[in-house]
Amino acid sequence: MERVDLYRLFRHNIVLRAGVTPARRYLEPLLAEVLAGQLDPSPVLSTNLPLDAVATAYQTMDTRQAIKIATWA
Repeated sequence: MERVDLYRLFRHNIVLRAGVTPARRYLEPLLAEVLAGQLDPSPVLSTNLPLDAVATAYQTMDTRQAIKIATWA
């Protein structure tokens, strides 16, 4: 687990915020809109990879080459 240098944040006037989101509450209605063609998820998803390339997907996100990756079986 990495530690956050709070003094560095304070010194550079950087704000760190966190919170919990009820993502599951929105999942079902949003998925229905995507499947119906009413909502385009492509602005959020930067890459599509098959499920067997999940290790590559994590590496791609870790090196900041992608933000969100969709996978399929």
